[in-house]
Amino acid sequence: MTVKAAEASGPALTYSKMRGMVAILIVQSILKISQPQEPELMNANPSPPPSPSQQINLGPSSNPHAKPSDFHFLKVIGKGSFGKVLLARHKAEEQFYAVKVLQKKAILKKKEEKHIMSERNVLLKNVKHPFLVGLHFSFQTADKLYFVLDYINGGELFYHLQRERCFLEPRARFYAAEIASALGYLHSLNIVYRDLKPENILLDSQGHIVLTDFGLCKENIEHNGTTSTFCGTPEYLAPEVLHKQPYDRTVDWWCLGAVLYEMLYGLPPFYSRNTAEMYDNILNKPLQLKPNITNSARHLLEGLLQKDRTKRLGAKEDFTEIKNHIFFSPINWDDLINKKITPPFNPNVSGPSDLRHFDPEFTDEPVPNSIGQSPDSILITASVKEAAEAFLGFSYAPPVDSFL
Repeated sequence: MTVKAAEASGPALTYSKMRGMVAILIVQSILKISQPQEPELMNANPSPPPSPSQQINLGPSSNPHAKPSDFHFLKVIGKGSFGKVLLARHKAEEQFYAVKVLQKKAILKKKEEKHIMSERNVLLKNVKHPFLVGLHFSFQTADKLYFVLDYINGGELFYHLQRERCFLEPRARFYAAEIASALGYLHSLNIVYRDLKPENILLDSQGHIVLTDFGLCKENIEHNGTTSTFCGTPEYLAPEVLHKQPYDRTVDWWCLGAVLYEMLYGLPPFYSRNTAEMYDNILNKPLQLKPNITNSARHLLEGLLQKDRTKRLGAKEDFTEIKNHIFFSPINWDDLINKKITPPFNPNVSGPSDLRHFDPEFTDEPVPNSIGQSPDSILITASVKEAAEAFLGFSYAPPVDSFL
């Protein structure tokens, strides 16, 4: 689960349910102590209608003609605080997509416009990497935002870990390498992901990983740059985040270590059902590694799960250090990025309509009629007008030459 103060809220929205609660953003008082927050997160009260100078501009309005009625919305495949993710088929293209539908009023009430902007900006930068979910286009109606995303139906890594308890080392290495490649690419764009966990790692129909859910990404973190927002998921929080200290991109390498540990051992490192005890373990308990892994895996985990971020693997040369570690010596990184390595597991989905790897809690839910409404079918209230004004420029379509 991603964590925030007592009330569940936030932009995170994944294909399947979180551990125990809805994906949410910022921790304020779970440790009963205050912590620094980024300016946009400090005021929890609903904001007045934005003036033109305060409006959030989410980029060029390149696709103003797209509308909900362009799609057949077939199944609910995920839910979150601000809306749903649906399997949809584009009527003209007959292409399947995952469409993330967010309620503007809910976003404005929680003052999360900037995080939606950040998620959209990160999605726009993902088009060149094979292990990051891609945004095809986005559009809006008077009361909703629509992200039209790659449809990935091989299931969450979390789902497969639950079924198999843990993975053999070669399989764990393959997934860790693809994840590290995706994180390295984000870091090259000065983006820190901040919420790596098995629930946010999907498998595609062939078995390659796809990183999704960019609601917690922090942009413009240059090499050696830091941020201080207390956010993430309890099991995977790095010590410097718990200490309320400024942290940098090495927080993602800690999370990679935590996910690799979980793939090899079946539980996250330092795990306890008691959250306060788990936090104490993360801060103070030495890393304990059982003897059933190779020395290279042990060495990598010790490097990634180093409590001092300045000594952590990746602190000096970022992804290059990870890539050159002996644990990954069997990996040809050029073949990996070109998907020339056969995945160790095939989800065996029969096609887009095969939903076996999605939680029936979602797929059994009826698709709401309101999902496909266009603006002229909605009663425009004052609050809806405010919501519409706050997201000017949200719509996006790729340039024509990207189809060539």
